[in-house]
Amino acid sequence: MMGPTLIFDKSTLQSLNPDEAMWLDNFYISNITPLFFVETLADLEKEMRTGRTPEQIVGNLAYKTPDTGCVNTHHENLLFGELTGQGIVEMSGRPVLSGGQTMKLGNETGIIFREPPEIEAFQRWQKHEFLEIERTIAKKWREGLKSATSEEIFKLFKQFFSLSGTPKSLDELKGLVDKIIDNPNQREFFIFGLSVIGVLPEAQKSILERWEKSGKKPIREFSPYFTYVLSIDLFYYLGTASNLFSNFRHSQTHKIDIAYLYYLPFCKIFVSNDKIHSGITSFFLRPDQTFINGIDFKADLVKLDQHYSVLPEEVKNRGVVTFASIPPDDTSFLVSQMWDKYMATTWRNLNTKKFDGTDKVDPETEKAILEKIKKFAKEAKPVDQSTVVNSDDAHNMVVKHMVSKTKGKWRRFPPEVENSNTRILD
Repeated sequence: MMGPTLIFDKSTLQSLNPDEAMWLDNFYISNITPLFFVETLADLEKEMRTGRTPEQIVGNLAYKTPDTGCVNTHHENLLFGELTGQGIVEMSGRPVLSGGQTMKLGNETGIIFREPPEIEAFQRWQKHEFLEIERTIAKKWREGLKSATSEEIFKLFKQFFSLSGTPKSLDELKGLVDKIIDNPNQREFFIFGLSVIGVLPEAQKSILERWEKSGKKPIREFSPYFTYVLSIDLFYYLGTASNLFSNFRHSQTHKIDIAYLYYLPFCKIFVSNDKIHSGITSFFLRPDQTFINGIDFKADLVKLDQHYSVLPEEVKNRGVVTFASIPPDDTSFLVSQMWDKYMATTWRNLNTKKFDGTDKVDPETEKAILEKIKKFAKEAKPVDQSTVVNSDDAHNMVVKHMVSKTKGKWRRFPPEVENSNTRILD
């Protein structure tokens, strides 16, 4: 059991030490946004005042990044796929992964996800190894922030207030956003919305033609993810134009902070230390989602670290996978509350067992499972590209990860696993 899906922003991971980061990695499935990757990389171009080099700062952050995390598909690719009819964007709290290859072995089909390039990059960054192209990207990112200006955009959005009045609260602001989206003239709104998110006029034409062929459905129904992303942009621009976010306008990074919300549909939990996120995330969460303040999240990881630190050395030497495969049976832990909310209730039945490092899966069962996985990964053949297998229908789904043996003071695996042929990072 891996835990509920969670998205964190950069501020969250920066606040953790490596021991605390271990428990984040152990009890949650981290969905890493492309924004986090680029923000981390951009630190290479910062002027540091801590006495450490940019390479050391980035390397430290990369070390704390969850090994078992997955990288969500970039929101621009998701928008393009949805608007052009290439696929439906599922917004149910699960990460949307790219690069999966449909494979077949005998009568069984499956999907194999290789290690994404972002995760490979984090592994290099831990050793302070950076490609020249990465340094170039970091430089362009920082330069782009310095040249960013939003004054013209804010002037444009003030025009909406002449008809509806200036919103005086965030609730009124969200109401205005919904009113704009549900404009009876959906064609006019669609053209406007496509322009806001940066779709070029030549591409707008084919998208509008596809919408018209669909029977001119409401845009919320025709393109739900587009509607969701646009609602965030409208909330940001209109809120700033109305001075509800008066401190936003001259910041070079607030738009990036807002962009983390584009990925909310692909998680159950969002964690952030950012004041902007704590103020507006609730307007975009589904009822089944949770926002956790980064300070509270860190406090729970500190508590977990203290809880497991008192175990005997012989137990800890067996690795966290043996004594902490599930959270403590104690609802004073935030992680236990989240597992109760999002995981199958059967997880608590496992607490009737004594996870003291002596519990072991039946060797024959474990061997059979591992052999099946290895066989499929090694012998399965790619299927025709026109064949699409949904992850829910696949017989097998293999996600390959290189996982570190230790993080902070914690050993992850028993000695026999470390000494086996299993690929684990040193």
